[in-house]
Amino acid sequence: MSNKKVNCGNIEISNNRKICIIAGPCQLETEQHAIDMAGKIQEITQKFGLGFIYKTSFDKANRTSLKGKRGAGLDASLPVFLIKLKKN
Repeated sequence: MSNKKVNCGNIEISNNRKICIIAGPCQLETEQHAIDMAGKIQEITQKFGLGFIYKTSFDKANRTSLKGKRGAGLDASLPVFLIKLKKN
């Protein structure tokens, strides 16, 4: 099997490298929540030498209730995503 690789920023994802974790909360709640979650997950992945890509949704369809929370929405989330991009 040939090795495939994908670069995401400074992280190389490949079938011949350590696993890369793509994780985060199902929905973006607040900027502080995003920073706290990303920081803790990064702490854990660095401890084990793993790559880490943070992901979260600004609009998450709730599959169990039409009245369920959907997330912060695009207008509230975009500034949070842009702040994080500038820091990296």
